[in-house]
Amino acid sequence: MIHVRNLTHRYGDRVALSNVNFDVAPGEIFGLLGPNGGGKSSLFRILATMMAPTEGSAEINGHDVASDPSGVRRSVGVVFQTQSLDKALTVEENLRAQGHLHGLSGVVLRDRMHHAMQILGIDDRRKDLVETLSGGLRRRVEIAKALLHKPKVLLMDEASTGLDPAARRELGHHMQLLRDQEGVTILLTTHILAEAERCTRLLLLHQGHIVTQGTPAQLRASIGGDVVVLETSDAKALAADIQDRFGFSATARDGEVRVEIQSGHRFIAEVVEAFPGAIESVGLHKPSLEDVFMRETGAAID
Repeated sequence: MIHVRNLTHRYGDRVALSNVNFDVAPGEIFGLLGPNGGGKSSLFRILATMMAPTEGSAEINGHDVASDPSGVRRSVGVVFQTQSLDKALTVEENLRAQGHLHGLSGVVLRDRMHHAMQILGIDDRRKDLVETLSGGLRRRVEIAKALLHKPKVLLMDEASTGLDPAARRELGHHMQLLRDQEGVTILLTTHILAEAERCTRLLLLHQGHIVTQGTPAQLRASIGGDVVVLETSDAKALAADIQDRFGFSATARDGEVRVEIQSGHRFIAEVVEAFPGAIESVGLHKPSLEDVFMRETGAAID
């Protein structure tokens, strides 16, 4: 459904994307995960035909983003991070105005509006002014707008930014419905780990490069064991001491030392005994996507 090959983009001398390759199969919820400035927005703009890549190619539903942008636009719905709703209009009025931009009218537009509002759970709010809606409901109206022309692919840029956890869960539920009931393939950008966990597959981007990709479970399993987090006043010194004493590497960052190890609870007892007074607090958890990203890049996602 989406094929990206050797995609590179530059802003003058700065390389925003470097030799990016990936495929998205029909029916996937595919996530681009990484920190702000990692290349997600540039990649999103290219896929949304807002700019052409410097090198390489990207194809959506058989249409090339550079040579056939009109074909791509007919195939995709786009939900931008910045909301585009008219707050002075009702939900229904916003959808009708969007439908007219697609050349829809009459019974066809009415039926599509009704269907989009139903699947996104906003049909009972159709007469409400947008300015009275919560952030989560407004985001669902944005998605309904993007679905009126029946796209095969939905592109979503940081769609859950600014939403509370409950609203994010609701949004994730409706994304699953779109995939399962409507057959829509979804590609989203995010730096929010909870949102990334709901994706069928993820591509981790950092400084314009692909770090790794796979299902959330595969990425977490690549670490294995436990993650021990040690808070200390001198992280670099403690990390070096751990490597000298125990013979394996530890990562120092922002007053913390992270260690990936089997049987983390046993290691905690050993390290606290080995360096009395150097460790202020201890944490133990199973690997997360944040841990994967930090291991591969040495940087945090958020």
